Amino acid sequence: HMNLSQRQILLRKSHSLASALVTKSQNSIPNSGRHLDSDLIRNAHQVFDEIPDLNVVSATAVIGRFVKENRHVEASHAFKRLLCLGIRPNEFTFGTVIGSSTSLRDVKLGKQLHCYALKIGLASNVFVGSAVLNCYVKLSALTDARRSFDDTRDPNIVSITNLISGYLKKHEFEEALSLFRTMPERSVVTWNAVIGGFSQTGQNEEAVNTFVDMLREGLVLPNESTFPSTITAISNIASHGAGKSIHACAIKFLGKRFNVFVGNSLISFYSKCGNMEDSLLAFNKLQEEQRNIVSWNSMIWGYAHNGRGEEAVAMFEKMIKDTNLKPNNVTLLGLLFACNHAGLIQEGYTYFNKAVNDYDDPNLIQPEHYACMVDMLSRSGRFKEAEELIKSMPLDPGIGFWKALLGGCQIHSNKRLAKLAASKILEMDPRDVSSYVMLSNAYSALENWQDVSLIRRKMKETGLKRFTGCSWIEIKGQVRVFVNADKNNELKDEVYRMLACITQQLDEDECWEDL
Repeated sequence: HMNLSQRQILLRKSHSLASALVTKSQNSIPNSGRHLDSDLIRNAHQVFDEIPDLNVVSATAVIGRFVKENRHVEASHAFKRLLCLGIRPNEFTFGTVIGSSTSLRDVKLGKQLHCYALKIGLASNVFVGSAVLNCYVKLSALTDARRSFDDTRDPNIVSITNLISGYLKKHEFEEALSLFRTMPERSVVTWNAVIGGFSQTGQNEEAVNTFVDMLREGLVLPNESTFPSTITAISNIASHGAGKSIHACAIKFLGKRFNVFVGNSLISFYSKCGNMEDSLLAFNKLQEEQRNIVSWNSMIWGYAHNGRGEEAVAMFEKMIKDTNLKPNNVTLLGLLFACNHAGLIQEGYTYFNKAVNDYDDPNLIQPEHYACMVDMLSRSGRFKEAEELIKSMPLDPGIGFWKALLGGCQIHSNKRLAKLAASKILEMDPRDVSSYVMLSNAYSALENWQDVSLIRRKMKETGLKRFTGCSWIEIKGQVRVFVNADKNNELKDEVYRMLACITQQLDEDECWEDL
């Protein structure tokens, strides 16, 4: 038996030798840009052949080195070679090579490795179980992930957090919460995973409630990774009062200087609540070297959404002048959106043409930008230019493009282009409810009642239902939501009574004006 220091020396030697041989093997691959599978197999075998007294430690070190260098195909071939040589893999071998199946997005390989681990009795080991579970979660095989989790002896907090994240991504919220509530201890990482999972899947109220539960429990303090997801969730609810409370919490736990992720989420939050003054304050509190393209984009989009197009343009010009940052497709779309809704047609055209001709980023112009330009031209009645832009497009327009065109036709009653846009929309997505509603509205504006009736009949036959729109207002920290012709609201009697009073007052005012 070797003592601890001897084992450590042997391990270090194995890793050094593995590193040298794997690096050497990389140089022997033909530099053709495309590696044949046979070259990779031969490479993996050759590394093993050059190791004297090959054993599970040195073999695992080789596999680990392949994985570290992102040579996952060779890592999997090295594992197969290890089995052919009659070397029994240990839990570290499995934990290492299963990561390759995840990186290769090869669930079949992951299942084969899992089966072999089961066969030799290592699947219940927490190190192997964590790797298997991570593989299944990342490759969306949640049933297998749960089975692996149940088979693992004493699963650790990482495994549980991984599985919860998997459930949340798949919108299996009850399963995720059930697992979360039964955890013996929860780290800040677990809390963040649950808050982030809810936020990313549109369960904004659940995200905020989970954050509140975290504070009430008081066992774990939020960190810099907690706040961006929480603030994003409260942004989507647009609850100004609650968001300011969370901002105050961030100051309490993090101090007055935030990292760029917290800062950017605050910029976005205040702009979504229509408070561009505090949004600008959050932007200015980020140090100049901290601000990234997301910070500037949030400000540009904030001004654009709040109808302050000229300030959005000024913010863009300031970014170009004061920083080395290059605009991306989000920046350009926000800029065009701002010009569109502020009636800055010529400025929008200038920025679009500059992006097409002057920037060398092939991904800068997307179908959304053409859609925004067509919308801008259509809204201002410049249909000839819109048609020319459609013909000059170098890429296939998406459904958003045709919806933008249809919206413009609706405003200016352009029947010919409306029919073209309508046919394209229904061809691309015959089950998109919003397309049918837009078409119905467009035909109504054109007083084409026969087609309106046809569209509504088709919606009924295909079982499509229009989603009821809603609006909300925040009063004394409480958000009140209203839908069209709302009969279920607890305050409906007071609301309708007040509405009747306002209507009566308006009628009386009109009578006085007529006199």
